Amino acid sequence: MLSRFFTDESRSKIVNTLFYLALTIELVLMIVEKSEIHIGFESYVFRLTFFLTLVAVALIKRDKKEWIAVAAITVFTAVCYKLSGKNDLLRIAVFIMAARDIDLKKAMKYSFYLCLCGFSAIALLSVFGILGDVVLVADYGRGIANESRLVLGFGHPNTLIGCIFVLVLMWLWIYGEKAKICYHLVVIAISFLFAIYTRSRTAMTVLAMVLFLGLLLRLFPKLRDVKAIYILTGLVTPFVCIFIAVLAAGMSQHIYVGGGFNTPDNIWRIEEVLNYRISSIYYEALDRGAVLCNWKLFAGHSADGYFDMGWVRLFYWYGIIPTALIAVAILLVIYICYKKRDPWTLLIILSVSVYTIIEATFVSRYIGRAFYLMIAGVYFGYLFKGKTNE
Repeated sequence: MLSRFFTDESRSKIVNTLFYLALTIELVLMIVEKSEIHIGFESYVFRLTFFLTLVAVALIKRDKKEWIAVAAITVFTAVCYKLSGKNDLLRIAVFIMAARDIDLKKAMKYSFYLCLCGFSAIALLSVFGILGDVVLVADYGRGIANESRLVLGFGHPNTLIGCIFVLVLMWLWIYGEKAKICYHLVVIAISFLFAIYTRSRTAMTVLAMVLFLGLLLRLFPKLRDVKAIYILTGLVTPFVCIFIAVLAAGMSQHIYVGGGFNTPDNIWRIEEVLNYRISSIYYEALDRGAVLCNWKLFAGHSADGYFDMGWVRLFYWYGIIPTALIAVAILLVIYICYKKRDPWTLLIILSVSVYTIIEATFVSRYIGRAFYLMIAGVYFGYLFKGKTNE
């Protein structure tokens, strides 16, 4: 009797509704978190979105092989939660698995325009003097006592430029392949204006790389068939990114603990350029667990410090084994990109990974920051549906 009403079509609609509800809540929460509004009940919201996506995962029709994979991933991330006290990986895994059957283009457009509206609202509230500063004058640790940087209500210039970075990546994924060259140039101009006035060196460097590569892909679409770009991306992320993380954590150990990797003679010049991020690996983790000698196979409850250098934070927050499996997942998505000849998703993987070497925007408990998780969910689904060549 129940099966008469609970058809495949109705099941699909329920799953889609649950996913979009969870996605909307996560995006709105992330947008609010970017503003000067402070809320203290995020954990309850996370439980709600986790429940919604978990029900969606349970309702999706799968074969036996896929259910085994779902069970294994759920158990593993639940163990990580038990050991570290952080439910991030469990929530992310369930969110990814719930995204398997979504209309990816539609979901990306929805996320893009919701973020664009939300970020614009934050900026307008600051411009009209309602909430947040337009410009923030402070000592940012770069040798300038009263440095003036654009914030537009986002609390910190790096937060503002990080949001611009996300919007640019989403725009490139949605429109980059078919947009006219003049639109690419407009996006480039807007991006560099924000980079200049936020005075963010990391964002300016990575944005320049992303926009240049995006324009290159637009001008020369046959690059999608060049195997070398997929191989090179697979070498940079995760291997080069992990190597730099290990090097930075080892240098921090050498400076403050002993052992580790010998530091170059001009280490403090390097640190000045990095705004002392290598030192923060030691100082911002009160348990000193982020330096290389204290990395663990699975992170414990004491790993709760915040610092930049996102790849190091991955090893510190979650442990060596979970981070290694994240690296495997990245390689798997790159492989699917190659099979599908999808250089635009490849560009997102490369840019987010390189950005995360220095910043930690995407190593967060806020799923709304990681729009690319939807892509991973759909792409992993292709492995079980045999669509990697489509």
